[in-house]
Amino acid sequence: MTLRDVLGDAASGAPPVRVAALAYDNRRVGPGTVFFCVRGFTRDGHDFAADAVTRGAAALVVDHPLGLGVPEVVVDDVRAAMAPAAARLHGDPTASLRTVGITGTNGKTTTAYLVRALLQAAGFQTGLLGTVTSVIGGEEHEVVRTTPEAVDLQQTFAAMRDGGDTHCVMEVSSHALELGRADAIHWTAAIFTNLTQDHLDFHTTMEAYFAAKRKLFEAGPQVAVINVDDPYGARLAAELPAAMTIGIDSPQADLRASDVRSDFGGSTFRAGDLDLRCPLPGRFNVLNVLGAVAAVRALGVDDDTITAALPAAGRVPGRFEPVDEGQAFALLVDYAHTPDSLDNVLRAARSLAEGRLVCVFGCGGDRDRGKRPQMGAISARLADHTIVTSDNPRSEDPAAIVEEILTGIVDRSATEAIVDRHAAIERAVELARHGDVVVIAGKGHEQGQEFEGGRKLPFDDVTAAREALRARLVA
Repeated sequence: MTLRDVLGDAASGAPPVRVAALAYDNRRVGPGTVFFCVRGFTRDGHDFAADAVTRGAAALVVDHPLGLGVPEVVVDDVRAAMAPAAARLHGDPTASLRTVGITGTNGKTTTAYLVRALLQAAGFQTGLLGTVTSVIGGEEHEVVRTTPEAVDLQQTFAAMRDGGDTHCVMEVSSHALELGRADAIHWTAAIFTNLTQDHLDFHTTMEAYFAAKRKLFEAGPQVAVINVDDPYGARLAAELPAAMTIGIDSPQADLRASDVRSDFGGSTFRAGDLDLRCPLPGRFNVLNVLGAVAAVRALGVDDDTITAALPAAGRVPGRFEPVDEGQAFALLVDYAHTPDSLDNVLRAARSLAEGRLVCVFGCGGDRDRGKRPQMGAISARLADHTIVTSDNPRSEDPAAIVEEILTGIVDRSATEAIVDRHAAIERAVELARHGDVVVIAGKGHEQGQEFEGGRKLPFDDVTAAREALRARLVA
C-alpha cells in the first residue's frame, strides 16, 4: 500500500511511498515503516523522529514540519490518525469479525470470559483481548495492557481474522476510548457493566470518566447491553432507547435476574424464562452473567447452549478465586482495587461466611488517591478484621499509601498495618479460624509488585496464600 492508501486525504499530496508497517515507538522502526510522532504523557515522539529516519522510516506523521528528509504528513492529532491508518493497512479486519466490546469500572474481565465461553460453546472460534490474557487464533498470549495502542490492536485483529477467528471479545478501557486506541473498530455489540470511582488521576472527574466510557456506544454498535442497576448505566440507557437493559433491582430491565442464591460453588437464578447456574458467587457476578447472556443471545447463541455451557463458564484467575489446601476456613483472592469492587467482594464473602471475615488489601501508587480512605472505610465496615498492606507502590512510599488508607478508618481496634504484603497474608492465615473467610484483594491475577523506577518483583497472591496455608497446616 502507498502512503495515500494508508493515511487517506491527509496524505493527498504525498509521493507514492510504499508502506510496509506502522510504528509509534522509534525502536520498532524498520525500512518502509511510517512513524507516528505521538505526544505522550512523558515523552514527545517528535523528539525521536530523527532516530526513526535513521532506522529506515519511509515517512513521518507529525503535527508540525520537522524537515528530516523524508515525506512528512502533517495532521492536527497524530494519535487520532493511528487507528484508521492501521485499519486500512491491515484490510479493515473488524469488518469481517463480529466484535463484542465490554467497558465499565468493574466486571469487564469476568464478562469477557463469559461471553467468549458461550460463543465457543456455540461453535464460534472466538478471540479474546483483556486484562488477564489474550487469545488469538486459538493461541494464548501474555498481556501488557488491557487495550493495546491502535497500531498493535489492528494488527491483532488481523491475526485473529487470519487465524480463523470469527468473533472477538474485548475489554475496552476508558483510557483506550479517550485516547482513540479503540477507534476504527466495527462493533457488533457493546456491554456497559457499571461506573464507580477509579482512574480520576487521569479523567479528573466522574463526568469525564463517564464521557470516556460513553464513546464506545457513540461508535455505533449494532447491539448495546447496559446494566441499569448502575446509576450511570441508567443514564446511558436513557440516551439509547434501543439498548437491551439488564438488572436485578430494576423492574424495568429487559433481562432481569430473580431468586438469586449464592454459595462457594456459584450462583443460581432465574433470568426471564431461563433457569441458570454459573460458577461465580455474588450478585455482582450475576450482573456480569446477565450482560454476557444478553449479548450472546443477540449474536445468535440459543438458550439451550447458554444453559448447558454456563455452569462451566467464567472462572477467571484472580477473580473471587478460592485457594484450598484443606484448611477449615475459606480463602479467596480477588482483583478488587476500587471502592465499589471491594464493597461487592466483601459483601459476597460475608454472605458465605459462617464465622468472621478477614480482609487484606492495599492501594496502588501513582493512581487515584481519593479512593484510598474510601476503601479503608469499606473494609473496616464490612470485615471483622482488616490488614492494610502494600499493593503496587510504584514511585510512592508504600508506608505512606498505607497511612492514607488508614485515614478512612475511625475505629482501628480491628485493623492492622503490615506493609510487607507476604507478611500481611501470613498474618491473615494465622488469624483465621473454622468457618471464617479470608479475602486477599487488590492484585488478583497479577504476577508481580511494581516499585519505583519501573522495577517489578515477582509476587503472586495465590502462591503467597498457598505457602502460608501449607506452613500453617504443617506447624
